[in-house]
Amino acid sequence: MMRHTCANDAMLADAELKRLARVKRSAPVPTAALGPELISFFKHSVQKRQSKLAQVAESWGRLVPELINEHCSLDGFSPKTGTLTVVVDSASHLYELKQLLLAGLQQQLTLACGASGLRKVSLRRGRWYDGDDPSERKVRFA
Repeated sequence: MMRHTCANDAMLADAELKRLARVKRSAPVPTAALGPELISFFKHSVQKRQSKLAQVAESWGRLVPELINEHCSLDGFSPKTGTLTVVVDSASHLYELKQLLLAGLQQQLTLACGASGLRKVSLRRGRWYDGDDPSERKVRFA
């Protein structure tokens, strides 16, 4: 009669598990590389929009007075409609900016950004940051 020890049983069980793992293992499903897709997405979606918005932002920074610009944030640009959306943090600065746009700033911006398709500036009141102290503003990501 043969005696089985616990160590012997453990070795047999381990060998059986290894055999089952080898037999049951399936090859990984081949997938397309993600890198080329991301590069394509970036070139068609991000880079094109970013270059247009960069031109608009540069012109905005050059033409809008700094005291008002500190209270504004470029929220978005729609190339389809040619609309630049700007968020202004207070009613008084919103009024001042609206008056500047009516006094000819909007025309200057549309001339400066003609290549990017800017036709209209849309203003809305809101906050893009957390905190009340202007020196401690932290951008809020929604």
